Amino acid sequence: ISVEVNEGMMLITCSRFHLGVLGDRLTVLRSPSYVTFLDGQWPISGEKVPSLVALTMGFSVHEDLDWPGLQAGPLFQRPRANVLVVVRGVDSLSLPNNITSYPLDNPVPFTLDSVASTVHTLFADSTPVVLQLAPSEERLYMMGMANTVFEDLPVTLQQIRGRLSQEGSILNSLPVNSLSRNNEADLLFLSEIQVLHDISALLQRHRHLAKDHAPDLYSLELSGLEEISRRYGKDSPQFQDATSILASILQKFAADFFGVYSNNAVVEVVTVQNFETPLTRRSRSILATNQISNSQRPYNLAYQYNFQYAVIFNIILWLMIVLVLAVIAIAYNLWNMDPGYDSIIYRMTNQKIRLD
Repeated sequence: ISVEVNEGMMLITCSRFHLGVLGDRLTVLRSPSYVTFLDGQWPISGEKVPSLVALTMGFSVHEDLDWPGLQAGPLFQRPRANVLVVVRGVDSLSLPNNITSYPLDNPVPFTLDSVASTVHTLFADSTPVVLQLAPSEERLYMMGMANTVFEDLPVTLQQIRGRLSQEGSILNSLPVNSLSRNNEADLLFLSEIQVLHDISALLQRHRHLAKDHAPDLYSLELSGLEEISRRYGKDSPQFQDATSILASILQKFAADFFGVYSNNAVVEVVTVQNFETPLTRRSRSILATNQISNSQRPYNLAYQYNFQYAVIFNIILWLMIVLVLAVIAIAYNLWNMDPGYDSIIYRMTNQKIRLD
């Protein structure tokens, strides 16, 4: 199953034992026991977040991640999913105090397209789920090969308006307080909540998606808070209510994903007040040819080694070691062999001499 969706969304309500996560931060809400994030305040650059996600999924990266927050894990265990949520327009979220959080330096725009390409390259014969949601002019839209599970998701504001009035709408259970679905900024935030609620519900109904051996990738970018902040201001009751709802929803969303993937998923949240440069995202199919734009590679030359280099290197290295040890053992035994006792040729020759 390969899906690419573009635009943001998410949901939850607030708890009392919370630690304020201030400024631009990378927060790990959930991770399996074999993926270890160390406690500390080591800053990580925004442009390195895709490399961090790749490493948590057990993939190789082109450049080493010189960051001590992630500890090396077991070679033959990898998470079955990684969920990265980027929240724009907020400098603090009330999240539990038992989570790991790191400062985010140089908050430049980034995408997980390279990680998605790696998933599809390494697991081309499988059915990985690659779900990407990001802000766009069209608000919500779907691209790529949408499978039957996700193809019915509402993907335009008009469809969202209809979905919010249907049975199972989050408006029936979520205390929106000062928010109104008649305002476009509020509607965008509520649409993010509704669509993510639907994604979580779909995954829980179709748990077989989390049972295959191919890892899944979810990249979700939320801009509803940014719109509400721009419309009402950060001191407004609308912004405070939306922040409280989002913090609570993020925890529930992470818990749902963690449960669907049997505690084998990593869920991270990036809070960014403002990106340092405008984000311009070009929608494309996840199956399209990957064009690398790099000033240091003006002719779009391939990298010297691909992601299989480490595997090939280890196979050749250990095969050579085994063969060398085998040659040494055979040579040693031949050198110390007693021809009259160990060799059947000499033994039969001696017998024939005696008979003669």
